[in-house]
Amino acid sequence: MAKYTGPVCRLCRREGCKLFLKGDRCFSEKCGLNKHPNAPGMHGAGRKKPSPYSIQLREKQKAKRIYGLTEKQFHKYYTMAEKMRGNTGENMLILIERRLDNVIYRMGVGVSRAQARQIVNHGHVTVNGKRVNIPSYLIKADDVVAIKESKQSNTLFTELKESKLGKGVAWLEFDNAQLSGKIVRLPVRDDIDMAIAEHMIVELYSK
Repeated sequence: MAKYTGPVCRLCRREGCKLFLKGDRCFSEKCGLNKHPNAPGMHGAGRKKPSPYSIQLREKQKAKRIYGLTEKQFHKYYTMAEKMRGNTGENMLILIERRLDNVIYRMGVGVSRAQARQIVNHGHVTVNGKRVNIPSYLIKADDVVAIKESKQSNTLFTELKESKLGKGVAWLEFDNAQLSGKIVRLPVRDDIDMAIAEHMIVELYSK
């Protein structure tokens, strides 16, 4: 599956819930889902009752779109989680939550995961003092994630220094002055605030 480059509000409408893909706009009256609550397309308002398979598929699509992953990337995390001890669905979400681009978003550096991914891709981020430009890099406990000192003079980051701390994530400590965050512990399922029924995704992939 290629990267989606169309209007992201259309994705929220298709899933029937806010995926928070456009930062603060999602919390305002300009949110596309508020204006057009029906699914996109001429038959969006009159869709038939979904089948069990359709419900499972929509749950997978919703999770993929929240984190901005392709099918290949998403299935990779399922395969990794399947080989781990414990609940496969929870392990899968925790692995995705540990992605570097998601950590940057959780720190509050990016208004959306798409912007956070761009910040990582452009080489603005360091992990334990070393530059990392791979969004899928998995952080570990006690890692220190920071914005490079040479990039902190950018307008985006200078404004962040004057803003409030992070996004209130229990497993992450964020220092505004240094634009750095320390991974206090690895996230657990209760730390993931999105309404995702991961067991449905596991059932879909298990068929």
